[in-house]
Amino acid sequence: MADREWAGTTYGNGWMLRHLIVMLRYVDVRILYLFSAVFVVPVCLVLNRSRKTAYWYFRHRMGFGRLKAAWSTYINHCLFGQVVIDKFAMYAGKKFEIELEGYDNFLSLAAKPEGFVLLSSHIGNYEIAGYTLVAETKVFNALVFAGEKQTVMENRDKMFADTNIRMIPILPDMSHLFAIDFALQNGEIVSMPADRIHGSAKSVTAHFLGAEACFPYGAFSVATLRNTPVLAVNVMKRKHNRYKVYVTPLDYDTEASRKDKIAQVSKAYVAELERMLRMYPTQWYNFFDFWN
Repeated sequence: MADREWAGTTYGNGWMLRHLIVMLRYVDVRILYLFSAVFVVPVCLVLNRSRKTAYWYFRHRMGFGRLKAAWSTYINHCLFGQVVIDKFAMYAGKKFEIELEGYDNFLSLAAKPEGFVLLSSHIGNYEIAGYTLVAETKVFNALVFAGEKQTVMENRDKMFADTNIRMIPILPDMSHLFAIDFALQNGEIVSMPADRIHGSAKSVTAHFLGAEACFPYGAFSVATLRNTPVLAVNVMKRKHNRYKVYVTPLDYDTEASRKDKIAQVSKAYVAELERMLRMYPTQWYNFFDFWN
């Protein structure tokens, strides 16, 4: 099994990433998909320990047979390569067709003065949500990994230049928590992942795909601190040029105790995450021993 720690950065140096963006202005993404599937993914499967965790996920969490689990491991890595390529294709100016389910849930909350929280996961291609779920009257604060490559951060800044989107980097001193709380006090939107533990080791244990797994306590704690409405947002790849955005309310009893509110939101989030993975099992991109 790979270690539980995950680097969290996009592979490659700045020169490589900048040239990839230039290339994608002129090259069909499907050509790079093919190159990745034939030349890159097989090498990664040989050299990377991610193949073991992916195979274990398909074999023991999804209940696939050996051959199906092995094939799904390959497809999983191919799809991961595709969503990375798609991210840079967006930086290069390419557009994708977006299908929305539950978008009225987002619009309803965006029309109110209070802030609300979006909980995401490392499945599909969540970054597309930042270019899709835009509220003209509210600032959208996205929690991002502070150690990401400069090229990626610069292109995110360019993509978000004409929107109300701001990035809040996750910092070792946990100061990002103050920025999140300030944003919610101001009636803004806060988007954060709720499937990886950063900084604090405090966690919520939940039954997920047939076994106990740990989820970050902080995400659910922040979401319920001010009785804030919570939505789960997942963006799943459907075709080479199409994604579907699922926006699902995570209801909880605002009159309950703090402990019960956190338990209710985490349970609803995990149930929605499991629902997505039952529909899109090969789009799970947590390449470490998640159930350790």
